[in-house]
Amino acid sequence: MPYDVLIRHARLQRRSGLVDIAIQDGVFARIAPDLASATAREEIDAGGRLLSPPFIDAHVHLDAVLTVGQPRYNASGTLLEGIQIWSERKPDLTHEDVKRRALEEIQWEVAQGTLHIRSHVDVCDPNLTALRALLEVREEVRDICDLQLVAFPQDGILSFPNGRTLMRQAMELGCDVVGGIPHYEWTRDMGVEDVHYVFELAKEFNRDIDCHCDETDDPLSRFTEVMAADTIERSWQGRVTASHCTAMHSYDNAYAFKLIGLLARAGVNVVANPFDNVVLQGRFDTYPKRRGITRVKELLAGGVNVALGHDSIMDPWFPMGRGDMLAAAQLALFLCHMSGYDEIDAVLDLITTNAARALRLEDRYGIEEGKPADFLLLDAPTAFEALRLLPARLYVFKGGRQIASTTPARSLLQRGGDTQQDELVITFRPHSAE
Repeated sequence: MPYDVLIRHARLQRRSGLVDIAIQDGVFARIAPDLASATAREEIDAGGRLLSPPFIDAHVHLDAVLTVGQPRYNASGTLLEGIQIWSERKPDLTHEDVKRRALEEIQWEVAQGTLHIRSHVDVCDPNLTALRALLEVREEVRDICDLQLVAFPQDGILSFPNGRTLMRQAMELGCDVVGGIPHYEWTRDMGVEDVHYVFELAKEFNRDIDCHCDETDDPLSRFTEVMAADTIERSWQGRVTASHCTAMHSYDNAYAFKLIGLLARAGVNVVANPFDNVVLQGRFDTYPKRRGITRVKELLAGGVNVALGHDSIMDPWFPMGRGDMLAAAQLALFLCHMSGYDEIDAVLDLITTNAARALRLEDRYGIEEGKPADFLLLDAPTAFEALRLLPARLYVFKGGRQIASTTPARSLLQRGGDTQQDELVITFRPHSAE
């Protein structure tokens, strides 16, 4: 019997040579250097290009996407003004408005190879309008994308009226993950209680945790250590993520060293968000200006699992973006000084295998026989070239079914005089794949 799909001459990350990949009944059936005798209903010649597991957006805010300029633009570029603008936009949220924008942005991400998304949803709204809309979206996009929803208290759990009650209602409605925002609470004591309450709720509902934590330039904002300590004390290892952690770029090195060791011991994941972190942080600096992103390179060296998110896409915090996680990874490469040749594969891991670990997808994620045939084919031979060129995602498959494709752009150069012109196709010289 023929296979459903056969990908020939594909390159896999960190594997020498080319392989053929056979897909049957939605899973990877065979992966071998040569399946010459095999046949399939559909064949794709990868031509030595990189076949990757799908990208993962480990942190985004789908309720806020595509609201830039509504009701006004963020003139200062600060996190705090962004939150203020969002508070002015929230009263105008409707069920249809949230769904329309979120569905459009999810389509952008899927077309660019992102098949897993973790979205934080603002639950500081007595009607939980955005959450109810995104719960519907989660079901409607299951055929193209796996969506996790985080109950996110944008204005605080203790500092917002009925914050605890709204968080509980969000979990009862079906949120996948418990969120928090300790550094935004009015006092440090309230921030510590924010973290403790998040863990109580997570234990009660048996859910993972993903808190916005220490998203500030303030070197005295130190709630990440509270999260790590609670993780150990409550035996929640592997189920906790600290997002942003930008204060870590302002900590002195001695404290950062201690904290990284504690995070590794606790098994706490860290998610950095390069686009927002570099735009929002350092706004109160003159010169030199801080980069704003957490210590990704040092965290990885210390044994901490680190992933990336897009965070904002055309909203009050980040006016740009198109939902391209490969572009987020490229920016992280620049900001985190991870340009060493042996480091570049690790950068791609930030939006693939590391992110899968953070979202606890490992049992059904990866290019391995028996796992779901979710993958993308890049118009590039290696991780190095993918991060250099941000190439087209030629094919995107989910469950063995093609759900998106992109035709690469073609650039032409005309040379010669009025009587004769030569037309040249411009290509960018690839770095050797071997």
